[in-house]
Amino acid sequence: MPKAFVRVMLLFVALFGTLWPMAAVPSFWLTAPIREASLRIMADGLFRPGVLADMLIRLNANSPRGVVQPEFRFALAVVTLRTAEEAMHRKNSDEGDRAMEASEGELRSALQVIPTDSFLWLMLYSVVTRRSGFDFENIGYLERSYALGPNEGWVVLRRNQLALAVFSLLSKSRQDEVVAEFAALINSGFIEEAAISLTGAGWVERERLLENLKKLDVASREIFAKRLARDGVRVSIPGIEQDERYWR
Repeated sequence: MPKAFVRVMLLFVALFGTLWPMAAVPSFWLTAPIREASLRIMADGLFRPGVLADMLIRLNANSPRGVVQPEFRFALAVVTLRTAEEAMHRKNSDEGDRAMEASEGELRSALQVIPTDSFLWLMLYSVVTRRSGFDFENIGYLERSYALGPNEGWVVLRRNQLALAVFSLLSKSRQDEVVAEFAALINSGFIEEAAISLTGAGWVERERLLENLKKLDVASREIFAKRLARDGVRVSIPGIEQDERYWR
């Protein structure tokens, strides 16, 4: 191999090694302050009014060009989503619609960079359904979330209710996953979330959901029964007698 060619290749490698960090470092720098925020959003944490809106303005103003870290794109998508949800809660329809449109765009952009993220697919399903109403084709987004992260931490907390709302339209195998996911909420101590799922979107399928709880330990089933009793919900949970003391 000619020495001149080797020198050119070495020069290219050295130049790339110098320029790549220059492009990447701003992305890391911008990601740092919103990493914690994105984690809190996934866990439905609360923020002071205006905090996320201000953060989003700074992010969009300083969005890095060139090399973009997946973590930055993920964080930008979830911060945009939460600000859109806050706008919807303020009951300003025009502001909320624009914010939701922006959120959908950021979610789609993030999925181009990290197409294997189950949380982003779930959020895309949620936003598209909220914006355009139910469309059978959109269930594909929900299906991808399950396929990519069947037992993935905080994803389950949001996903179970959304899946139960379209339970009858899911395949038999996917329905089994949703039922198992409901039991996993209780088994992991997310009693409040499970109660909301059951008494809300899951009420039509309550017998099937509750029957599957026989796989859990007695203590978990009893805790769940007591939680339902607080709201006056009387249901049959396998292995748990309906103790009148629960409703006093």
